[in-house]
Amino acid sequence: MSSSPEQTALTIIDQLPVLTVVVPMLAAPLCVLFGNRHIAWIITFLASLLSFLFAFHMLFQVLDGDVLSYHLGGWAPPLGIEYRIDAANAFVLLLISGISTVVLPYARKSIEHEIKKVSHTLFYCCYLLCFTGLLGMVATGDAFNIFVFLEISSLSTYVLIAMGAERDRRALTSAYDYLILGTIGATFFVIGIGFLYMATGTLNLADLNVRMAGMEDNRTIQAAFAFIIVGMGLKAAIYPLHLWLPSAYTYAPSVVTIFLAATATKAAIYVLLRFMFSVFQPDFIFELNTLTWIIMPLAIVAMFAASLIAVFQTNLKRLLAYSSVAQVGYMILGMGLASTTGLTATIVHLFNHGITKAVLFMVVGAFVMRTGSSFAKHLTGLGKQMPLTCGAFVIGGLSLIGVPGTAGFISKWVLIDAAFQQDLWWLALLIVASSLLAVIYVWKMVEVLYMQPAPEGVIVKDVPISMLVPMWLMAIACIYFGLDTDLTLTSARVAAEGLLAGGSN
Repeated sequence: MSSSPEQTALTIIDQLPVLTVVVPMLAAPLCVLFGNRHIAWIITFLASLLSFLFAFHMLFQVLDGDVLSYHLGGWAPPLGIEYRIDAANAFVLLLISGISTVVLPYARKSIEHEIKKVSHTLFYCCYLLCFTGLLGMVATGDAFNIFVFLEISSLSTYVLIAMGAERDRRALTSAYDYLILGTIGATFFVIGIGFLYMATGTLNLADLNVRMAGMEDNRTIQAAFAFIIVGMGLKAAIYPLHLWLPSAYTYAPSVVTIFLAATATKAAIYVLLRFMFSVFQPDFIFELNTLTWIIMPLAIVAMFAASLIAVFQTNLKRLLAYSSVAQVGYMILGMGLASTTGLTATIVHLFNHGITKAVLFMVVGAFVMRTGSSFAKHLTGLGKQMPLTCGAFVIGGLSLIGVPGTAGFISKWVLIDAAFQQDLWWLALLIVASSLLAVIYVWKMVEVLYMQPAPEGVIVKDVPISMLVPMWLMAIACIYFGLDTDLTLTSARVAAEGLLAGGSN
């Protein structure tokens, strides 16, 4: 069922798909216009909160399999741009806006220690533009519009990462490396979109799905598929296209790292899901070969290689960055299984990993604020001096490993179930084995925090309550969504069924 009333009859509820994106987009220039960092924060927080409330409302509208369709400017698709909301993107919109809303109270104190006050209004403006771009990528039902929002988020992200140069000049080279690789990825993606338009004459995702039926052997379509997967795979940091990610996460300001780690790769994974299952569809033989012989092997390599690299890291930020590459491996492994349970695992892990990485990088930001460093050698003995912060790290670490009772366990349990459903018992064993590697690097940091003595004469206080509350909200979420899975698993399963149906609703 599709909801697309005439423009003159629209209520504010009918306009939620576009308001979710437009509100932060309009708020961004206001931050610079007022020129006051306190007002800029209020504007940013309110815009983020409104987007979260809109996304929350839309998710419950589409959990029954319904689809919300909004036609920009009253122009009906496929000629006009359509914002099309179903369970898959409503769930991702909820994650992105929810993470942003929780991160912003944390950001006030954090950026005071990492970014000069004169740059705060610019920071909030770029943050809102990045936020807008991610929301737009997920909400739109137009292929070229995805590219436009991808560029909005990317360009603002380069600036946000470069702001870390006030603490470490290597942030500039990290932003430059991401700019080069990000530009390559975006170029590949838009070339793929061009090929699709050349072959079908449309850019609307739902219309593409219809027009490509029976075109499996078309070389232009096959080339488009390859360009899109490589381009968006780079943005999602799929191994071995992940080279930009470790340095970007390590040298960006802590708040930027938190937001990007919890949302940016998740939006890119969603776009991959949308193209692979709603546009091309699994019966596209070229795609099935890609899933079996390219996507799944790369996922397995990522799960082990990135985790092994993380074990040997001495910088906690870089350790968690490589961990993110490994966790992306779990997500694309579920995609490779191409089943309802496999896609459910991908989508629920997309959410659970987002909240897990949010709390872990919040903890790192607290360490940077109090010690000026994220290197393990400077964090010894903080378990007693920063008990609340370190307690949140332990919960986040347990979720990252996948210990029962945490959100991370649910994701991996569903993924293992998907493997067993296809009699891939060896794959289930590999999932468990790779999770054990997470035990090693999480335990290494627990040992540093709790079992090594603090330097003599050094007293470190815990961070302010404005940072602890968001941190513990995410930590509690890791436990809550590990015990109550009604919202996450229901949303993920409805989303998976809709994607496998080819987005035909």
